[in-house]
Amino acid sequence: MKKNLLFIFIALVFSMSVSAADNAVMKFAETEHDFGTIKSTGGAVSYEYKFTNTGKEPLVIITVTNGGCGCTTPMYPKEPIAPGKTGVVKITFNPAGRRGEFNREVKVRTNVQKKRLSLKFSGVIVP
Repeated sequence: MKKNLLFIFIALVFSMSVSAADNAVMKFAETEHDFGTIKSTGGAVSYEYKFTNTGKEPLVIITVTNGGCGCTTPMYPKEPIAPGKTGVVKITFNPAGRRGEFNREVKVRTNVQKKRLSLKFSGVIVP
């Protein structure tokens, strides 16, 4: 009886790991960007975080949230990303009315990760 339970347990764990390997996988080229020194009156700056779906299922970005400051606007693909295909999450940061160092992030929620992915950016704003 114990051998049967052990066999069932091992088979269950193996099947869960095989099905997890078939999911979509979002692989970013980089997850952090430094804008360096930017002027508060110089207008908005943008950066594109490139990613690839390295899994075997379509990847769907459910949402990209900006943390609520109102100075960051994320843009992302609304259609599913097929296995092996690439996409971009673009963030636009508006430094108007701000100064000093900034460290921000946007959170990416997908159809595969339970935990949201963080894309970080930083820099220094001068008047």
